[in-house]
Formats: sequence, structure tokens, C-alpha cells
Amino acid sequence: MTYDEAISFWYGRINYEVRSAGPLDLKLERMHALLRRLGDPQDRLRLVHVTGTKGKGSTCAMLASVLRAAGYRVGLFTSPHLEHVEERMQVDGVPILHAEMIARMEEVAPAVRAMEEETPLPSPTFFEIGTALGFLHFVRRRVDIAILEVGLGGRFDSTNVCHPLVSVITNIGFDHTAQLGNTLEAIAYQKAGIIKRRVPVVSGVSQPGPRAVIREVAAELGAPLWEVEATDVLPPLNLLGAHQVQNAATALAVVERLRETGMPIPDGAVARGLANVKWPARIEVVRERPIVILDTAHNVPSAEALVNTLRASFPQSATKRVVFAVSSDKQFADILRILAGYFNHFYLTKYGNNPRCVPPEKLAATLAAVAPGTSFTVHATALDAWREARFATAAGDLVCVTGSVFLAGELRSVLSEI
Repeated sequence: MTYDEAISFWYGRINYEVRSAGPLDLKLERMHALLRRLGDPQDRLRLVHVTGTKGKGSTCAMLASVLRAAGYRVGLFTSPHLEHVEERMQVDGVPILHAEMIARMEEVAPAVRAMEEETPLPSPTFFEIGTALGFLHFVRRRVDIAILEVGLGGRFDSTNVCHPLVSVITNIGFDHTAQLGNTLEAIAYQKAGIIKRRVPVVSGVSQPGPRAVIREVAAELGAPLWEVEATDVLPPLNLLGAHQVQNAATALAVVERLRETGMPIPDGAVARGLANVKWPARIEVVRERPIVILDTAHNVPSAEALVNTLRASFPQSATKRVVFAVSSDKQFADILRILAGYFNHFYLTKYGNNPRCVPPEKLAATLAAVAPGTSFTVHATALDAWREARFATAAGDLVCVTGSVFLAGELRSVLSEI
């Protein structure tokens, strides 16, 4: 198998990042069946399993950074990727190499084909294959511990086949409501699906309703629960935003639980890990004059955190511009309303040819309805939008790219062109 053949096989599967999953699409039978054929690699790993509406990726990055600073070989599984699919599975910050990808796909592909021929189950999806690849990669690289980010929800996410050392729920907000439910309590129930019997749970959830749901699920399963409050003095953190303080507090609570399992993690490693953590495209300052921010806010909590952070961190900015594209299953009217309270001009666009992307003309109509009088222009491609924003931006201005991981990935390599 060549690298191109491996990628072609992988992308030839149903991909719910391109076509949104329906509630009935989310099941674990396929994932269990696939992993059984691969020798259940997830059972040979020490894991931390992390879900949440917002902050789960940042919390995973913090944990990986701290554990690496403590001398452990650390696997990190996240999604989606920014620029290259290999980013989804890293060991000590290094994405899986092409040769490793080929070798792992040569294990996974025969198992997938056998399932297709021998069982009535639907074929494994793009994300399920990626999850299997991640488990295998971490086993082959003999990681000491792997940090696993949930893709969607929790209860029926393909990562929810593991038995972790600690389960983590960062927070609860409205996102993926078609799959997870239309109330915060319903969403919390789906996220709480990663809680395992007698496995410690760390929760950064603050709202009373979702908190009660998580408490109930944890109690039913006899899972010790730690609820995090970001009130303690934390070591310096290399990520912008007050919301990252809560994520860091959550990560530190996980560190305490890992210490209780017998893993030595010195305080110095915690300080170094948080001071050096990198998590691209999360209010990432790409350039300082003018200020260029790359971000992936695609739900209401993320949009609120973005605006609050920009207000606090860059109060001196003159004109504030935003390049924006978003997926159709997001609450984009609410997101646009929040962003319109801060940005002076919108460059409305789309990313790639993904059918989930909202047409920029629809964004324009929505923006005009939710924030009348807001200045905007419509652009056929993300690159066109960025170049127009770049041309209009003066040294004292701020320009932000946000709305989607897909948009951030498409533009990341060109943002230094200003």
C-alpha cells in the first residue's frame, strides 16, 4: 500500500465531518467489531478520555504538555485536523509519519474489508478508522499514556470503547443539537456517557442543570467525581483567554487523579507544561502588527470566549475585522450576533467544497437580520476573503479568522502574507 492508497482508502469511507451524522448513525457496535479484529489495542493503553462542548482540545493539549514535561511518552488523539490528517494522532508532539500511517492502514484495511464481507454491520466510518489507527499507533509506539479527545458527544462516540484512568468533561454548551439534544441537560447526558464504573471523573461543568446530570450518572456508576472551580492561583499559561484558566484548572485536577494512580508528576513539570503548551488556531496570535488572530470558534460558548478575550487582550485595536465561515449544523445566527458586538466588518465566505458549509449569501442575510447595519462583504472563497481583509487592514487594526476548524486549516499557511 502506498501513502496515496492509504489516504484514498480512509477518505473513501462515510465521513460525518462532511455529512452530518443523524442520531441513528451514532452506535458503537461497528467500532467494537473493528477493534476486536485488531486485537483490541485500546485495552493495552493507559488513557485519559476527554469530552466537552468547548475546551476539550485545549485541555488535552495541556495534559499532554504537562505529562511530556514529566518525562512520559505521550500519545495525543484529537479531531478534526487543521492542515494535515496526520495531526490527529501524535506522539510527543510529532504527527504520525507517512510510513507509520501506511503500516497501520495495512493492518486496519483488511479488517475493514473483512467486516464488509462477513457482517451485516454498516462499513466503518472515516472517524472510526481514524480512531482505530490512533489506538494502533499508540500501542506500536509504546506510549506511556494517551490523551484521547472525543469527536462528538461522548456516549456513542467511537472513542468511547476505552477504559480510562480518568474521564474528563470540560463544560457543556449548545452544539451538535441534532445529535445530542436541544437542552443542556440532554447534552450533558450524552457527554456523561464517557463515565465508566468506578473510574474517577473530573468535571469543569458549571451550570446547575448539567452538573446535576453528571452527578447522577457518576453516582449510578460509583465513579468518584471532582468538580473544578478555577479559583486557585495557577502557574503561567501559554494560551490566551480567561476560559483557558478553567481548562487549566481542569487539567490540574486530572493531574492529581493521575498522581493517585501512582504516576509521578512533579510540580515543576506542571509549571513547565502549562508555560509551554501550544494549541494552534485557538485564539492564536499569528502576527502582532497588525494583530492577526487565527481561531476556530464554531459554537456560542466559543464565540463568547473569543470576543471576551479579544476585548481584554487587545483593547487598543482600531478597526476590528473578521473573516468568517461556518458549518450549517452550528447556531450561526447566534454566533454572528455575538461577533457583531465586537467586529466592525465581516468578510463572509465559505471553506473548500464541503457541503456542510453555509453559503456566504445566507450568512449575509442572517447577519443583516440579527445585527442590522453591520458592515459586511461576501466572498466566493476563503482566500479571496482573507486577501480583501489583508488589503484593508492597517498596522493598528485587528483581523481575526474564525467560525470553523476547516476555515482555519485552509487559511493558516497564508496568514503571514500581510
